[in-house]
Amino acid sequence: MFSTKWLWRTAGSAALLSTLLCAFGFGYAVNQILYPEPAPAALPGEAAPQPAVKKEEAWEVKNQIRIVAIGDSLTAGTGDLAGKGYVGHVKEKLEQKLGKPVFVYNNFAIPGFRTYDLLKDWDAKQDITKSLGEADLVLMTIGGNDLFEGGTGIFGETGEGFNPQAAADRIPEAAKRLGQIMERTSKAAPNARILYVGLYHPFLDLDPEKAGAPVVQRWNAAAFEAASRYPNITVVPTYDLFELNLNKYLYTDHFHPNAAGYERIAGRIVDILG
Repeated sequence: MFSTKWLWRTAGSAALLSTLLCAFGFGYAVNQILYPEPAPAALPGEAAPQPAVKKEEAWEVKNQIRIVAIGDSLTAGTGDLAGKGYVGHVKEKLEQKLGKPVFVYNNFAIPGFRTYDLLKDWDAKQDITKSLGEADLVLMTIGGNDLFEGGTGIFGETGEGFNPQAAADRIPEAAKRLGQIMERTSKAAPNARILYVGLYHPFLDLDPEKAGAPVVQRWNAAAFEAASRYPNITVVPTYDLFELNLNKYLYTDHFHPNAAGYERIAGRIVDILG
């Protein structure tokens, strides 16, 4: 039969060992806090380790900023007789704010494009993906032609009255394609800030009951929902920029912004970029 004296000796030894280990660990931790070891020096000919640059600080260390734009006539600048559009105004405002060169590296926007046109064009042009991968900032508008079709069906066959349901019926499929565009853009430009410019109501003055307002807001809500899936995509609201002074900021075609309207959009974009 085992002796109980042996059992107590074993338990005591284990307890003593545990106490010594705890004391050593505590002493080591205190020593590291009071006297931390210096970071290892770089070997001769080897670059010293550099702290990682936070993503939000990335623009601060860049020598220049590259903009790539995709989308429809708003991104192309239709309606601005000076030819700048909001993309050109963003370039100028960012240069002033950052104090460094800002280049419009590529503008792939084509007037009249709908969501399916953009997707089709993207499939046909390999340089779109390549350019997006080299961008620091991506600017995009798309969807206005999907909803309004240049006014087709919006005012009925006789051109009288306002029929917002014609635009509302186009939202589900167009919003689905917008989601595909955002997915592609985020994947192609994972390190860029991507801004999608939301829609305003270009026919607000011809819509006294504001029946089309919920339709435009429904589109913008769908854009917010799609953008929320990607950490580098932000939606830029524009509805309020035109709501109270529509004719002041629209071009004579009653659809596109004029130079002042584009500058307002650019100002909103630069404010959001911080």
